[in-house]
Amino acid sequence: MSVASGLNSTEGETMWRRCVSNVVVALRLLARPPRRQSSILWPTAPRDLAVAAAAAVGVVLILMITPDAATIRGVGQVPRWITSVFHDITDYGKSGWFLWPLGLLFLALCAAPRVLTPVSQRVLAAIMVRIGFLFVAIAVPSLFATIIKRFIGRARPGVGGSIDPFLFDPTKWTAAYAGMPSGHTTTAFAVLVAFGTLWPRARTILLIYAVLIAMSRVMVTAHYPSDVMAGAVVGTVGAMMVRRYFAQRRLGFSIEPNGAIHQFPGPSPRRIKAVARELLAP
Repeated sequence: MSVASGLNSTEGETMWRRCVSNVVVALRLLARPPRRQSSILWPTAPRDLAVAAAAAVGVVLILMITPDAATIRGVGQVPRWITSVFHDITDYGKSGWFLWPLGLLFLALCAAPRVLTPVSQRVLAAIMVRIGFLFVAIAVPSLFATIIKRFIGRARPGVGGSIDPFLFDPTKWTAAYAGMPSGHTTTAFAVLVAFGTLWPRARTILLIYAVLIAMSRVMVTAHYPSDVMAGAVVGTVGAMMVRRYFAQRRLGFSIEPNGAIHQFPGPSPRRIKAVARELLAP
């Protein structure tokens, strides 16, 4: 019993060290300088980018002035069974639904044995790059939204005993004053861009998912429509910036001098099955 216990302990320690070592390598790859710089910082001209940003801000302000309060009041007239459905839907906008599985899968692959064929090692590396991209593309915008909403300090609907879209208090770092941008919506639209980049055919389903999550935040009166719009912008732009960051380091993507981004071909299902068989073989 003691010998078996010792062997299991040694094997577990080796796996843990291998996992930590591979995680460190992955972080170094992310932190390295860009391997190729494009002639521009963003695929859109600076002037066009400024116009787009101003338009987004303008839409948010228009929503605050006109339909924000009216929409929340209108939700109170919606049949209870409909709002109940959205109460069930809205929970699936939490980033943990994606980050926990992706993070655990990445760590599991980091602990994979090194006794793989060279081809399988390259396939495994390609898979891990894609998992890492999905994790970072969802985590970064979600974290940004979590932090920035505390500084903005916008009250959620009903806080203070009234529906006031212009109630702000950045000094109160509480959930009640963390309305803009919507964190759930940020996550949903980051998921749309991240997964939609790797699997373009799934974009329609992903768009439906993102829109439903955005709608649910209003239907459960957790956010104003302008909060949701701001979250959609943060999630979309944030995931696109992460994709560009990866492309500059040739991690899953390449970037052309004109700023165009192309995805590297992924491993085929046959290759993935072969690697899985190698990893699961006794």
